[in-house]
Amino acid sequence: MTRLTKKRIMAISGTTLCGCSVGILQDSSLGLDPFSCFVTGIANIFGSSYGTFYLIVTSILLLVVIFLKRNYLGYTTLANLLLTGIIADYTLAFLNGFVKAPTYLIRIILLLSGLGLMCLAASLYFTAALGVSAYDAIALISADKYRALPFKYHRVITDGFCVTIGLIFGATVGIGTLITAFFMGPMIQWFNNHISEPLLR
Repeated sequence: MTRLTKKRIMAISGTTLCGCSVGILQDSSLGLDPFSCFVTGIANIFGSSYGTFYLIVTSILLLVVIFLKRNYLGYTTLANLLLTGIIADYTLAFLNGFVKAPTYLIRIILLLSGLGLMCLAASLYFTAALGVSAYDAIALISADKYRALPFKYHRVITDGFCVTIGLIFGATVGIGTLITAFFMGPMIQWFNNHISEPLLR
């Protein structure tokens, strides 16, 4: 198997797992990652599904990125646009049918499982280096333009904006949101060291 084929498989696998993780976090009702908060809030305004508005919002961001700095786009960007929202909706529908009225313990298990899958997913498609999601690209472009602030502060600003909009329009903001904001970096690095980078060798 060539290195490029491995990268493409990792990118698709990462995107698929990302969609699954969002559906799992939605079912836990203990907090979503910042961008999912934003999309859920916007979907709530129109009474529509997460998947529909994930595609719409991400498409708009994609146009912005194409106009500003298209070198951040690639294979993963397209996979993320087309698959993540749909997979999230199907995962949530499956869990709703499989586990009705989950107990708090089940919700905690769902939260931890969703966060673990999300970090593994991010590790896989970051390591594949075939582009980033349109949302990830926005903070990267901002950091390139305004270099006085490190990238992490640009990401905090974009995440904070998304959480605020999501909270205003009824998205679930909770412990899961805080964990994704403060602990995803170290968790992704662990997956990089122990899974993603060895897979690529």
